[in-house]
Amino acid sequence: MKLTEMRECLAREGIQLTKSLGQNFLHDANQLRRIVQAAELTAQDRVLEIGPGLGPLTELLLPRAAEVLAIEKDARLVAVLRERFHAVIAADPSDPALSHPMGAGGRGPGEGPVATPNLRLVHDDALDYLKREPRDWSGWKLVSNLPYSVASPILAELAQGARAPQRMVATLQLEVARRLMAKPGEKDYGVLTLLVQLDFEPHGWFRIPASCFFPKPDVDSACVCLVRRRSLLAPESRRAFVGIVKRAFSQRRKMMAKLLKNNWPADTVDGALRRLELSATARAEDVTLSQFVHLSEILCRAVPNNGAQ
Repeated sequence: MKLTEMRECLAREGIQLTKSLGQNFLHDANQLRRIVQAAELTAQDRVLEIGPGLGPLTELLLPRAAEVLAIEKDARLVAVLRERFHAVIAADPSDPALSHPMGAGGRGPGEGPVATPNLRLVHDDALDYLKREPRDWSGWKLVSNLPYSVASPILAELAQGARAPQRMVATLQLEVARRLMAKPGEKDYGVLTLLVQLDFEPHGWFRIPASCFFPKPDVDSACVCLVRRRSLLAPESRRAFVGIVKRAFSQRRKMMAKLLKNNWPADTVDGALRRLELSATARAEDVTLSQFVHLSEILCRAVPNNGAQ
């Protein structure tokens, strides 16, 4: 979908875009192709797309994937997508009936436009949907131009645990992309970095100029590629990991040991730091993911029921 087509569609439907919903649509064909390439789609892949907007990325995903589940919050855009792709509105994508579009409201031959057989469209707030409808996304890939306002919580919600997607390719604000890709000692290294990298390994990113979007946002964007890694932490230690990371970065210029002692016994914290060969004056920004993982295991064994956050 070219920029001229976007303008024409919005004008025809009388749609005024809402800044609070992060409605900045990517129209640059080269950037859209790069996003799809980063997803490394196969004909067997199931794709979760959040915030499809007018469907420029959806259009490229459909011929390459077995199934696309698109979640759109704006009812006006849902109507456009439904008309453009003759999509089935799916209240529950796990409903077996939705695996067969003819039985789910699609049209048959001679009855008008045929429903796109591998597209399911959900009208909902994506973050609310993910929290309300916990699913096993492990067989899926996320490929999305995420709204700026909810990109971080959506990625954090999807990334945690064994049910996370196998790959996440997301376009988001450049600042957030840097946090996802950050390494210890860098200013962008923090809570989001660790919560996502616990389960996902960064596999590169590329910058997307603001001029590639309509309307043009005030900031540049980037597309990141994150690939699910083998679990680094036992399930019983995950809650402790989240609590430790959040506490350690709650005042990032303070010594981590001092902050952790608000929730764990002082001698336990000191002993754990010695075992990891971490200085008592270490700050969270200098502690690696591996060290946080081992710290979580030690503190969880010492105080099993403390997952303070």
